Order: sequence, then C-alpha cells, then structure tokens
Amino acid sequence: MGSPGLMRAREKMADEGVDPVAIDVFSHYYRLLEHGETGMIPESSIEPHDMESLADVEVDPEAARAALDGTAVIKLNGGLGTSMGMDRAKSLLCVRKGLSFLDIIARQVLHLRKTTGARLPLIFMNSFRTSSDTIAALSRYDELAVKGLPLEFHQNKEPKLLVRDLLPASHPRNPDLEWCPPGHGDLYTAMLGTGLLDQLLDAGYERVFVSNSDNLGATADPRVAGWFAASGAPFAIEAVRRTPSDRKGGHFARRTSDGRIVLRETAQTRDVDKEALADLERHRFTSTNNLWFDLRAMKDEMRRRDGILGLPLIRNVKHLDPTDPTTPEVVQIETAMGAAIEVFEDATTIEVGRDRFVPVKTTNDLLVLRSDVYTLGQDFVLDQTAEQIPYVDLDGPYKTVDAFAQRFPDGAPSLAEATSLTVRGDVTFGKGVKVVGDVEVEAEKQPERIPADTVLR
Repeated sequence: MGSPGLMRAREKMADEGVDPVAIDVFSHYYRLLEHGETGMIPESSIEPHDMESLADVEVDPEAARAALDGTAVIKLNGGLGTSMGMDRAKSLLCVRKGLSFLDIIARQVLHLRKTTGARLPLIFMNSFRTSSDTIAALSRYDELAVKGLPLEFHQNKEPKLLVRDLLPASHPRNPDLEWCPPGHGDLYTAMLGTGLLDQLLDAGYERVFVSNSDNLGATADPRVAGWFAASGAPFAIEAVRRTPSDRKGGHFARRTSDGRIVLRETAQTRDVDKEALADLERHRFTSTNNLWFDLRAMKDEMRRRDGILGLPLIRNVKHLDPTDPTTPEVVQIETAMGAAIEVFEDATTIEVGRDRFVPVKTTNDLLVLRSDVYTLGQDFVLDQTAEQIPYVDLDGPYKTVDAFAQRFPDGAPSLAEATSLTVRGDVTFGKGVKVVGDVEVEAEKQPERIPADTVLR
C-alpha cells in the first residue's frame, strides 16, 4: 500500500493527469527517500576516469553523414531562467544579433539539413511552464517540424514534499508552487510515457542527441554522430576538461565495485569529500550534458526495468516558494539524465573541445556570449574568436536580465582581449568600452558610468 504521504502524492499526481509511468517512477524514489537514501557517492567508492579525445578520432565523412541521418535532436527546454529574474522560457532570451536561443537552434538544424541532407528532426522537451511560449516562438519556422513527429513533448511534474513529514506541500494562493520538475533525468520516463520513444523507432531513427537549449555550442555535429555510431556504445556523454570555474561542479569517475562510469554531481558529494571534488588533477573531466543514446538499447533497458531506469536519487531541499525563505522547507526529488551512463555496461565518454560547451546559467555567461569573444557564422554555429574565454563576475545589480540590460544599454563591452572582468557596485557601461587583461571595476559612487570608448586595463 505505501505510506500516507506516498498515497496522497500518487492521488495528487493522478488527479493532475500525470502519466502513470511517471507516477511509478516517483513512487520508486519516494520509497528510497523514506528509507533514508541520500544519493551520496562517497569518494572511497570511486576512482578517476580517463577517456579518448574526439580530436584524435578519425571519422569517415560519408559514415558521419549517414549517422546524422539516423539521429534525432532533443533540446531540454523546461527552464524559466528564474535565477536571472525571468518568468518564461530562458530560451526566448535574445543572445546574438536579435536572435534568441530558439532562433539560433532552429537555424542551426535547418542549415545542417540543407548541407548534409539529413532528416534531423528537432524536438523540444518543454515543461508545463515553457510549452506555449516556445511553440509560439517557433511558429515562424514553417519547415522545422518533421512529418509524423511532434515538435515537443512534455516533461513530467511531481509534488514538492514537506521535509518534516514527506507529505505533499500545499500553497493555496499559488498552487503552481506545489509542483516541481523531476530533474532532466525525467527525459527517459517522458519519452516512454508520451510514446516518443516508439515514434522515433517506428520512423527509422537509430539514435538521439540530447543537449540543453541554453548551450549553443551543442550542435548535432556529424563527426560526433559518426564516432558514436561506430563505437557501438548504447550510451555516451561528451566531456570537457575541468577548469577552475568547474571546481564545484560534477565530474566523471569509475565505480570501484563494478568498473562502470558514474557521473557524480555536487549534490551527491559529502562535505568530507568536497576537497576531492575540487581536485582538478584527480577528477579531470566534467559533463557537457550533451549525450547520445541508442534508441533500441534504451527501449530494451526500460522494458527490462519496467520503465524505471533506477537513476541515482538527488535530494534537493528548497523553500516551497523559492523567493520566500519563510515558507516551509520542501524536498524535490530529482535525477540527472547523465546518470544513465551507469545503467549501461558498455557506455562511454569522449573528450570534446570547450566550443561544444557554452552554457548560459547567469548574466556573467550572457555578457561573454553577447560580446566579441564569439561570432555567429553563416551556419549559425558559435565561433570563438578570442584566444581565451574571460572570467566574468558581475555584482548583485546585474543578476537579473532587466537590470543587466539597463547597465549595458549599448551592448556588451569588447572582451576579446580580456582575461577577467570583475564589477563591484552599480556601474553602467557606455558604447564601445573595451576591456584588456585583468580588470576590476568598483563604483566609488553609486551609480557610476563608464564613458563611451573607454579602454579599461
């Protein structure tokens, strides 16, 4: 039967019309939570993981084209950009030349279809909050949808659980706050429950390339498709070398008990192991969240496991209203899609260039993306023109998109020759400002303005 909390949560999900497969998956993790599972991966249980580099791999161009033709592209698009003060899909944010993430993604795919002849369907995994805005924005691209396949499918949702008793949380004034997404590990559950997995197989597709919509470096590259197809692996993740900015982030490792590759996230690392997590020499690779998997292998494995892949639990504690610390603490049950790498015995990883990992999580990232560090080519692929990516750290007044825009009214300063830019206080940048080397700007008075065409050294 289960506990009262689980029964109430299941009833709530059923009443909301959540897919039965998703309810069963949620129940699996609820029971783990009840029994004290934390999802932690101790340092003592893993060892460093090394891998080959795409730069060293030879891929036949014709084989690469054929592999791309059997590939479908899925973009994770459930985020609202709330950390940057947005209340709609982050992918609607303008990033280059008046184009949004969605515009650039759509044009990347359309260009690849034209130049390679690949069918290359583009499908978005939206949340209940991002669906309508996303589809409206894509309506201008009449040729984007592939016949017989949807342009989107929906991520599932689940109830937030009160920390004190694991009962579903209630927020009568704003019922939407009672729900949360199950993390991007829900990808597989949603593909199975919506029927998309079978649709793709029936349409003759062999593999899927998945990435975040806020990472414009994650194109459906024929070379990577060709490498993955030739590898025979059921599942693979693109990795990059960790840098100082990745010290607090997740990394790849091998589980000593069975030799399988695991992806350890920060939330799965005990405090006593945080020093090892930050050791860039020991754990050298982090995930781009660009992954590839074989559709038939995924279906067979999900059938074998009754629809529950059993990804490691991530126990995420937040406030019921994230903007109000006086609201009760809740648990959000989450999983990471990259964690599926440990499900498949012959899963693999490959090191790629940092050009395939250009995520925008903060306005710091947005400033770099909008600057002359990158250009946008005719293929709508980002080209890094600067020798290095500068480190940017903007103060509190810049954290939301609206506040950011007010302080860069004439666009981003030149950062092509910058090593780092740190801004403290309320500073507005004039047109044509150039940053060279390591620069720290601190407002002596509030607010302050940097005149046009100033060179900061």
